[in-house]
Amino acid sequence: EVWRRREFIVTMARYRMRSEFELNRLGMAWVVLRPLINAGIYGLIFGLLQGTNRPDNFAPFVVVGVFFFEFFQGCFNDGSKAITSNRSLVQSLAFPRMTLPLAAVVERFLQFLVMLGVLIPILAVFGFYPTWDWFLIIPLVLLFTLFSTGVAFITARLTVHVSDLSQLLPFISRLLFYSSGVLFAVDRILAAHPWALRVFDFYPLYQVLRIARRHLMGADAYPLYYWAMLAVSAVLTFVVGAVFFWRAEERYGRD
Repeated sequence: EVWRRREFIVTMARYRMRSEFELNRLGMAWVVLRPLINAGIYGLIFGLLQGTNRPDNFAPFVVVGVFFFEFFQGCFNDGSKAITSNRSLVQSLAFPRMTLPLAAVVERFLQFLVMLGVLIPILAVFGFYPTWDWFLIIPLVLLFTLFSTGVAFITARLTVHVSDLSQLLPFISRLLFYSSGVLFAVDRILAAHPWALRVFDFYPLYQVLRIARRHLMGADAYPLYYWAMLAVSAVLTFVVGAVFFWRAEERYGRD
């Protein structure tokens, strides 16, 4: 049923993306301006705070981190509101409810593609030009999207049954942002705590950023098992999230 509604999912995602920005003078430019402003502000503050612990090529380091995390954060936040913000639609029409969080993910994915397109000239400004390594970003983005979709399914159901959770999600999102290595080199900050570095090796968001920086800007190498671990966590999160969301399919219009 969801597959039969695929055109509806894409159309809804494009409509929501257009309606979100059409009232602004700069329109779709905010898709890129927003993460760039975030990267500039956070980069300035955390660049000063870190001092000599700043990673090499700090500016592109932060831009890549913020751009990738912006996609995950959008799926996380928009997925959590997929059912609650469309309650009247859910209560009045019969359709697979899973299409709503999927539309939220597709919307963020389309925005992410725009950001990746803008990322190319930004990296070129700092001396990083396209190489064959950049093609590995394609499977990385696919796995990252699969993982983010599973997270969107989970948050979409949780906020329906526990409405107070919607007040906590911004804090959880912020915690993930600060803890995933978006703004700092984990191996430098935690050099004196090898056990903590080992824990980060099992952190999917950190794995994504580490792989992306390696292939886009030649950052430090990562263990090759990151790919296997990321693939397992992405597929597992997607399947668990889809089943978890689907099992409450008939309850969404009544809760």
